[in-house]
Amino acid sequence: MKTVLKWLIGTVVVLGLGVGLFFGVGYVLDEQMADDPKEPEAEDKQSDEKEEEKKVTELSEEKFENAENAENLNPFGDDLEAKALDDTQVQDYIHEMSHQKVEADEKWGFYLITDERIKWLQQGIEASKDNLSHYDVYQSILNRWAAGDFTQADDDHNAIWDLKGGTIGYATGVLSDEEEQAYIESADEY
Repeated sequence: MKTVLKWLIGTVVVLGLGVGLFFGVGYVLDEQMADDPKEPEAEDKQSDEKEEEKKVTELSEEKFENAENAENLNPFGDDLEAKALDDTQVQDYIHEMSHQKVEADEKWGFYLITDERIKWLQQGIEASKDNLSHYDVYQSILNRWAAGDFTQADDDHNAIWDLKGGTIGYATGVLSDEEEQAYIESADEY
């Protein structure tokens, strides 16, 4: 009986030490991860993204002005045919147009929403349908916008934002008409 009691006490002690060690190590690792130097890398990435967007904006403003064959440019000022669109390009165009309509802490890039741009993208996704991974998402958004329905612009923005792997700039609502006009007046369009 004494042997069984000693064995039982030994087992409880070992299990207690194991559980304590498990949670203790977990706590220490959580503390280390909270102080992990990888967080500045995320800030560096965000800073790099902002710089890249700024460069793109500056270059885009000059697209129409400096283009030798401006008549060959698409409605976004790029030398890209609608039938040559890929997911990245469609996402960039929709995302940057959606900024006109949405509330977000950060917005990088802006294209004014126009009927011409919406129609061009609709034609482009139809022509590129077989090469687009998220055709249905694009079609749904563009069809709604073509009908003048921007009530879900924040959801549209966030759907594209998710596809692009967004980390900051999540849309939190739709701008009022006055807020939208103020944004358009203050934003640098490509």
